[in-house]
Amino acid sequence: MNISNYIDHTLLKYDSSLKDVQKLCEEAMEHGFKAVCIPPYFVKEAYRILENNPVEVCTVVGFPYGYHATFVKVEELKRAIDEGAGEMDVVVNISAILSQDWNYVANDIESCTRATHLKGKTIKVILETGALDEATIKRLCDICLESGVNFIKTSTGVNSSGAQADMVKMLKDYVNGKALIKASGGIKTKAQALKMIESGASRIGTSSGVAIVSKEK
Repeated sequence: MNISNYIDHTLLKYDSSLKDVQKLCEEAMEHGFKAVCIPPYFVKEAYRILENNPVEVCTVVGFPYGYHATFVKVEELKRAIDEGAGEMDVVVNISAILSQDWNYVANDIESCTRATHLKGKTIKVILETGALDEATIKRLCDICLESGVNFIKTSTGVNSSGAQADMVKMLKDYVNGKALIKASGGIKTKAQALKMIESGASRIGTSSGVAIVSKEK
């Protein structure tokens, strides 16, 4: 197994600089990571660096709390796509979920998915599983599948507990091949990455990608 092919090499710290993102892109090319995951502000520069390389440019939308108005999320992702992003990691509106405003939640996910797919790009919806119970998570999965999202992602890595192998397995079993799973949040070692992959993750979001693959080698 080549773990590099699973890794979204991630840099989402509030104090990230252009120099940091340039280094991130260089590392992604060197190690053959699947994507770099960066703030929207840096998409244009990352695309410039990676334009002739198979590494994807991934960015976040509504990050990290998800409570942006839906039209703001849609405009944010459309701008990112225009600047070169191919993958959108969109945070669900946790406030709307906890308020049981399911019509809003469904419209939010559907609107972002439709706008992404109209451009032929990939959407990963971040559920923040550590903040929700299993019944709520399954209801969100149903909405995601109805909307046709490409990936269901466990966590932002900011707001609650990160990826857990048993949650990855539950998501994988529940969606039953209708969407892929991205595990993210707190994955720092090769053993953790392998556990997530064995549990059903098709993608790993981590800021420790270089350390993981260096130990592998």
